[in-house]
Amino acid sequence: MQSPIRPTDDAARAQAAELVRGARFGALGVLAPGTGGPTVSRVAVIWADGPVTLISELSHHTRALRENPAASLLLGEPGGKGDPLTWPRISLQGVARFVDRGGTAHDALRAAWLARHPKAQLYVDFTDFSFVRLEVAEAHLNGGFGKAYLLGPGDLGLTPPG
Repeated sequence: MQSPIRPTDDAARAQAAELVRGARFGALGVLAPGTGGPTVSRVAVIWADGPVTLISELSHHTRALRENPAASLLLGEPGGKGDPLTWPRISLQGVARFVDRGGTAHDALRAAWLARHPKAQLYVDFTDFSFVRLEVAEAHLNGGFGKAYLLGPGDLGLTPPG
């Protein structure tokens, strides 16, 4: 049987770049604390040398990431017409890393975050909020009906974790 996964080419890389850099929101998949069962939350995102989100200690997904940093992030919104399942999307898998508050990395992310999500000015500095970067190990691109690709960090312009 022939694999349904197409060879990754420059067109797939360009489509993936457009999806990840254009995303404002995504679905964050984590393993629930205590049970290890899968759970998903909608989160705001930016692309700053990789996917970054801002999460609160009050959130279930924050507790989950502190217990087990394995995570996935689905990016890509359906368009206005047609079957939503035919629109491109990308699922990123990797390990979540919390960014220390107060350092230059945090300050740079704060500025980039507010440029993309200006209403976050209301809460970005609350002490229970942290930036979390997903170190991408692999990505699965669904480029539209019948267009599936497996991408590595290098295909997204990232350094492989490790």
